[in-house]
Amino acid sequence: MEFDLGIQGLGILLAIAIGVGLVAQFLPGAGTPWAGVIAGVAAFVVGLFVSEVMFAGVTEAELQPVIDGLAFDEALLGSVVAGLVAILVTRYVTHGGSFGRPHSV
Repeated sequence: MEFDLGIQGLGILLAIAIGVGLVAQFLPGAGTPWAGVIAGVAAFVVGLFVSEVMFAGVTEAELQPVIDGLAFDEALLGSVVAGLVAILVTRYVTHGGSFGRPHSV
C-alpha cells in the first residue's frame, strides 16, 4: 500500500477534523470538556482511513475531486459521520445513557 497524501491534502483533512471538533465542543450538553477533541480525532482518523485505505486503489478519473492525494468527498463524509458517532457515544457514556435527562441524587 502506498500513501499519496500530500501536505495540502493533509491540511484540508486537518481543517475538516478541527471543524468537526469545534462543532462538537460547542454543542449544548457536550457531556465532557474533551468532546471536541474526541470528535476531532475520530474525524481525522476515519477521514484518513477512508481516503488512503478504502479508496486507495481508485483512480482520479473514477473519483473526483482528489486534492493532493485526498479523496475529498469521501474523506469529508467519513469524517462527518465519525464525528457524529463520536459525539453520540461520548454523550451516552458521560451521561450514563440518559442523553441529558436529569439524574436522581
